[in-house]
Amino acid sequence: MINEKQKELKSAANRLPTTPGVYIMKDKSGKIIYIGKAKALKNRVTQYFGSGNNHTEKVRQMVMNVDHFETILCDSEFEALILENSLIKQNQPKYNILLKDDKGYHYIHITDDRWKRIETAMQLGEKGEYIGPYYSAFVVRDTVETVRRTFRLPDCNRNFDTPSKPCLNYHIGLCEAPCKGKISLYDYNETVNAARDFIKKGNSEEMINSLSKRMEQAAENLEFELAARLRDRITAMRKLKEKQKVVMAPYPREDVFACAAIGETACVSVLIFKDSRLSDKQHYFIDGFSDKPSLYAEFLQQYYETHSDIPPRIVIDESPENEELLEQWLSEKSGKKSNFILPERGVQRELVAMCRDNAAQNLSMKTERSGREMAALNELAELLGMKNVPRYIESYDISHTAGQENVGGMIVFKDGRPFKAAYKRFKIKGFVGQDDYASMAQVLDRRFTEYENGEDEGFGHLPDLILLDGGKGQLSAVREVLSRHNISVPVFGMVKDSKHRTRAIACDGGDISIKQNRRAFTLVTAIQDEVHRFAITYHRQKRSKNMLSGELLSIEGVGKSRANALLKHFKTIKKIREASVEELTAVKGVTKPCAEAIYNFYRCNDK
Repeated sequence: MINEKQKELKSAANRLPTTPGVYIMKDKSGKIIYIGKAKALKNRVTQYFGSGNNHTEKVRQMVMNVDHFETILCDSEFEALILENSLIKQNQPKYNILLKDDKGYHYIHITDDRWKRIETAMQLGEKGEYIGPYYSAFVVRDTVETVRRTFRLPDCNRNFDTPSKPCLNYHIGLCEAPCKGKISLYDYNETVNAARDFIKKGNSEEMINSLSKRMEQAAENLEFELAARLRDRITAMRKLKEKQKVVMAPYPREDVFACAAIGETACVSVLIFKDSRLSDKQHYFIDGFSDKPSLYAEFLQQYYETHSDIPPRIVIDESPENEELLEQWLSEKSGKKSNFILPERGVQRELVAMCRDNAAQNLSMKTERSGREMAALNELAELLGMKNVPRYIESYDISHTAGQENVGGMIVFKDGRPFKAAYKRFKIKGFVGQDDYASMAQVLDRRFTEYENGEDEGFGHLPDLILLDGGKGQLSAVREVLSRHNISVPVFGMVKDSKHRTRAIACDGGDISIKQNRRAFTLVTAIQDEVHRFAITYHRQKRSKNMLSGELLSIEGVGKSRANALLKHFKTIKKIREASVEELTAVKGVTKPCAEAIYNFYRCNDK
């Protein structure tokens, strides 16, 4: 609903020119709460003060706090972009994306203890040797963890002068166990010094060759324990070298961006490659997420405003709004050409996937969902071309035996997991025989009729995505139903192969293969298996109940009402068969003659 203040603001916005410029939203105290740019000021600003149905919660909150706004006309959209960025940096408005740079310097500390240790440090202080400073905490943590594993150094705080039982790291080959006296103080500190050289020089072939010569010399001198340790160290360094090759970019310098989102919360991860190697990774949480293009348009400006090292290649999972403007701004800021790259295959595509997995993992920690679930939902949204991640997925299946006992099942996956409280069962009405298309259409028609009536709370939530067990026939039948109810929800089919395994997703343009998208494939398979299980279980229950009822109906004096009452009371035919006349007459509606007929029926048939 539009209040009087919003009507006043919309009226003022309607008087704006359709020229480029910057708009500045202020609250009652005159404080700037949001700054934006527009190619056509009138068109952009009026959108804020119309219906709020399409706004995110963050935008709705901002609009509610706007008392008045100001504008600055610009000669071009690019000039507006420059001005917007400058004003955001100066004023730090509450509702703009603000990337706070709260990083300090980080060091690698080699302690001055009798048994030296390698650890991370935020500042200079204790005695010992410090390597750094490093700007990235990720680099420091990763380096310390790497040298500990490569050189089999401890990560505990035990007193190694007092023997003790070694921990799991020793048993799995990650520690030399100085706590158990498995290595002398001299050899231990020599290993720490080698690790220090490794940190300073890197995992070079020169260092490996030097260690190989020392190993050969130790073997000639019959120092077999030393030779074995050097051999293990060389092996670990070679394995590390191979592992490092996996996380390499085919270009010397590039940044890789990917976004994972759930609801209105998003996480953007950045992988920074220098000299073709991963040198750093960062992540940022964004509230008020609506879609990737608009998020990136604002995020990338703020990110590169605080990061002066702008690469020539920016690899990203989706193009930002105003892509050409941003490329122009980045190129002018860095003094060299910068381009956005959307890879479709190969190593670059794999790096984007890895970046998205990082974003999903960080988001999972914030939303208390698993990183695998977040990655699967984001991968599915991308695969289906959906603007937002489908948090609430409904899936439908039809089950029958040769057209008998037709039933439908509806299951719900919420945030990547089964949400059994919302499951629904449908008994197909109005016809007998096999017609999966008509059955599916009836189920969806009844589901959305209940939604429109608003009486059943379980049907009150519109899904973000509908997945049908079936192909184009089911899709056509259901789309007609959605059109009739004026419901706009993405609908796709789940297609199986000859062995009843998930093969593809059906859409209007044909089948979408999903086997190459491992996480999305696993999620869709889980949904298809679960909806099939739910529907067929209901069908079997109906068929079993009718078979049991049929047996009871063959007894003189037992009609449908008495048969249902008996099954409800005793639960199984076995218990009815074993019941005495007195127990049978205890069932409401069962007379003594009827009970005797039931008793005699089963006694005679048991002979």
